[in-house]
Amino acid sequence: MKRPLQVTLLVLSGLGLLHASLFTDLFLRYVKEGMRPLLIASGVLLLLLGVAEAWATPAKTHGADHPERGPGHPERGHGHECDAREHGDEGDAQDPRDEADAKEHGHGHGGHGHDHSTVPRVAWLLFLPALSLLFYAPPALGAYTASREAPKAVASGQRHFDPLPATSPLPMTLTDFTRRVQQDPSGAVRGRTVLLTGFVTPDKGGRDTWYLTRIILSCCAADAQSVKVRIHGTPALPADTWVSVTGAWHPGGTLGTASAPADLDARAVRRIERPINGYTDDLPLVPSR
Repeated sequence: MKRPLQVTLLVLSGLGLLHASLFTDLFLRYVKEGMRPLLIASGVLLLLLGVAEAWATPAKTHGADHPERGPGHPERGHGHECDAREHGDEGDAQDPRDEADAKEHGHGHGGHGHDHSTVPRVAWLLFLPALSLLFYAPPALGAYTASREAPKAVASGQRHFDPLPATSPLPMTLTDFTRRVQQDPSGAVRGRTVLLTGFVTPDKGGRDTWYLTRIILSCCAADAQSVKVRIHGTPALPADTWVSVTGAWHPGGTLGTASAPADLDARAVRRIERPINGYTDDLPLVPSR
């Protein structure tokens, strides 16, 4: 890739990272909050590299256009032509250095040369991710990703559970609700009205059910896992719609064991705005009355 394009790519990539991590919250679609300082540092470094390359390019170009020749290295095409004529080899004379250069670049006799004067077409694809961060950032992970993977397994082995607060509806995370349903031997969630939030994921296996979903990141979008609670009793809103759901545990299996499903009978469903950092399983905010 030619130097002007290299400079442009470095600068665009740096600006894209800074736009996503310093001036907006777009980076939260792809990585966790703690990665922000590293993204900012990377953006600054790419900009500095681009500026340094742009500054150095004129000097490199000037040196290439005016090569210095030391003693004993006359311009080609003068003295050697005379020598060739004196020996009667006008048609076949060739500077050994020219022949060596031709062999090195594949342009000698029988060689198969390659044109390096143009940029390979595939190189232009490198500009797409840089431009996308500036003008059209890919959407956050959502129902499409969650519907193609099994729900994240909630860690087992918890034996002690604190008593649930008397608040009603009781705000809970999807992870905590699942853990209480499948691991709490006291069955504290039985009959309790809880409040959960997440986005809508269609249930391919059921007509009257859908999933309330959260996607959780360990580091970045590449290691995303989803936690889901199946919702009964209300029609599904469009996929990826963020909602808060008030309801009670849908009976099934033996409460407090793995046979109990993490299902909820919905009593009320309300649309909400997507949280700034939607890749966490945070407690929902109780709506003010």
